[in-house]
Amino acid sequence: MNRNCKNIEIRSLECIDFDTLFRGFENAFSDYEISFDKEEVRSMLIRRGYDPRLSFAAFVDDEIVAFTLNGIGQFNGIPTAYDTGTGTVIDFRGQGLAGKIFSYSLPFLKEAGIRQYLLEVLQNNHKAINVYRKMGFETTREYDCFRQNIAEIRNPKPTESDTDIRIETIDVDAVICAKPFCEFTPSWQNSLESIQRGKPGLTCIGAFNSDRLVGYCVFDQTTGDLTQIAIDREFRRKGTASILLHKVSMKMTTDFIKILNIPTDDSTLHDFLKDRNIPLMNRQYEMILTF
Repeated sequence: MNRNCKNIEIRSLECIDFDTLFRGFENAFSDYEISFDKEEVRSMLIRRGYDPRLSFAAFVDDEIVAFTLNGIGQFNGIPTAYDTGTGTVIDFRGQGLAGKIFSYSLPFLKEAGIRQYLLEVLQNNHKAINVYRKMGFETTREYDCFRQNIAEIRNPKPTESDTDIRIETIDVDAVICAKPFCEFTPSWQNSLESIQRGKPGLTCIGAFNSDRLVGYCVFDQTTGDLTQIAIDREFRRKGTASILLHKVSMKMTTDFIKILNIPTDDSTLHDFLKDRNIPLMNRQYEMILTF
């Protein structure tokens, strides 16, 4: 392809089939040391609220050369668009296509009642951060992300048999009822709305003391993503979280666990992950542009 090709057209992804979208996704990240599974990408888009009607791409000869995939939903009670994925094919980089796509999308987002745009960006991606700030984005939170090989996680003790805790599979409604166990508002991709959207691909387990739910965990067995883990304050530091983590470790089909977007000012979960030998992987900013 000619990177200076002038017949670039920006339009909605509403009528684009998933195979074309996935091909554009793969091409945009072809120089990254990562491979993408089609069904995992499909699952990710569902969880993050991808709306093809309000997502946009630059096309050349009906092939995607740059895109921004927008998730649509509520965030802190405000109608929000979320950057689920932005990418540009290597031959078309340096032309500002991402910015052009974003500018093109704004009138459509506003017309749909969206009042803010939310994204997350790695803290070491200074170029992108500067661009976002020039566009009017403000940093709202800082996140820490963690990852560890399951074999390197310290064995959680005590075990279920040593306590009055039993572990059972629960449904999303039970997780919603246990919302007060979590002391911070989860990020977009870990929110209860995200869990509801993606529940066919997620596993929810609960820790019970007698018939009382005292902790829960939500995770994706196929991606290693530990979406939420939270314990009733009364049952913390009693091994409940360790039992849940042990169960998660046994159910994962990956050889690692990752925990994304824990607010930097949280101490409870940070201390737990440190004790379990699950180290920091990277840091992100949450940024919001209000319309």
